[in-house]
Amino acid sequence: MAVQRDPVLKRCRYLGISPAVVGINKESKMNPNANSRKKVSEYGLQLKEKQKLKFIYGVLEKQFYHYYEIASKMEGQAGNNLIVCLESRLDNVVFRMGLALTRREARQLVNHGHFLVNGKRVDIPSYRIKVGDVISLRDKSKSSPKFKANVEETNGRIVPLWLEVNKDEFSAKVTRMPNIEDLDYDVEAHLIVELYSK
Repeated sequence: MAVQRDPVLKRCRYLGISPAVVGINKESKMNPNANSRKKVSEYGLQLKEKQKLKFIYGVLEKQFYHYYEIASKMEGQAGNNLIVCLESRLDNVVFRMGLALTRREARQLVNHGHFLVNGKRVDIPSYRIKVGDVISLRDKSKSSPKFKANVEETNGRIVPLWLEVNKDEFSAKVTRMPNIEDLDYDVEAHLIVELYSK
């Protein structure tokens, strides 16, 4: 699998998002308005929105386009459906629960088989959760100081309304599917749909 090795702060500055969105508690010291004088074309705006989502969720082009195809076949607006597909990934849910500092770390923890979905071990980061699913840390991992430290460090992080998190039990229940209003960053998903529908 390809690994993204972009400098996180530099990429966040270019895409116009806060590093906190990807779980980094640092701010860049560079001038955030340095490139604002450049005129951006319509295609440039569409491309930037696509790059923003790919960077935040850590997915590459082939997988991202696959999510777009799924989203365009679902009922409702394709842009909103795309957000639902990305937010309902297991690695994102682990990040939202506060058991990982970043989505990259969440992906690695899922890969190593630390999590159960409805009592069954799942080690696929792109596994899509459904309403009513219970995501929990397996018993062997509960004694790990790593997860306790992560929970303490992410205490200030806002848990989305679609998750019912029990930090003492290291578990969460999905009460409803996520939607675009639940996001902690701004995205114009319709621009991505326009880009792909050309």
